[in-house]
Amino acid sequence: MSELTLKSEEELRLMREAGRLLGLVFSHLDQRIAPGVSTMAINDWAERYIVDQLQARPASKGQYDYQYVLNASVNHVVCHGIPSDKQILKTGDIVNVDITLEKDGFIADSSKMYLIGDVTPYAKRLVDKTYEAMWQGIQAVKPGATLGDVGYAIQQYAEKYGYSVVREYCGHGIGREMHEEPQVLHYGKKGRGLVLKEGMVFTIEPMINQGKAKIKTKRDGWTVVTSDKKLSAQWEHTIAVTSSGFEVLTLRDEERPPNDINE
Repeated sequence: MSELTLKSEEELRLMREAGRLLGLVFSHLDQRIAPGVSTMAINDWAERYIVDQLQARPASKGQYDYQYVLNASVNHVVCHGIPSDKQILKTGDIVNVDITLEKDGFIADSSKMYLIGDVTPYAKRLVDKTYEAMWQGIQAVKPGATLGDVGYAIQQYAEKYGYSVVREYCGHGIGREMHEEPQVLHYGKKGRGLVLKEGMVFTIEPMINQGKAKIKTKRDGWTVVTSDKKLSAQWEHTIAVTSSGFEVLTLRDEERPPNDINE
């Protein structure tokens, strides 16, 4: 990973714009992701929109020799699902779409869960509680707090509802590089870890499993799945530490921070 850097006001302005554009990509996909759509079609729609409409760069393409614009992780896929013409979304599926976008030298990173048609109450609950767990972590962000505070908030919330937190993957600093310091764990202890300072920018992206936390990577070297084949969900935002708290740089127009999260 690149070293930890504090972003200047000008750098934050550029990152804010990259985040705004990434939000537009999700709005574009919202109208298109539905039963009968392939995950490769989602990839291609996103690429055309990022390049042609936004005059931006899909930052994941070519990173670590990855040849696609996004990850599409369906049902028990935890992360890094590879788009495929053969993978057709069907009613009852849940899918995480994870996209990065670079504009004017700075990268934004976000992911969103999509419920395909009618899903089971169990699947919807997992998706909703994962979203709320992410926000628990986000709301712990402020100068003087620690990364342990962030991880603790997420872990406590997820486990309260009987879910488990994937430990092998974490959030990360972001800016000119997709992966910078620090590493942001989604579990931890209050008061432990790096102390947050104004100007830090990083992702919070918890992966929450319906069953056990244990995972495995498939033979393709990318796709990570739950070992027990139970569902997994993930949400992600890019967060800046401000003088008084946090700013979500990738907040989408339709989003409002949940006000009814149980502490």
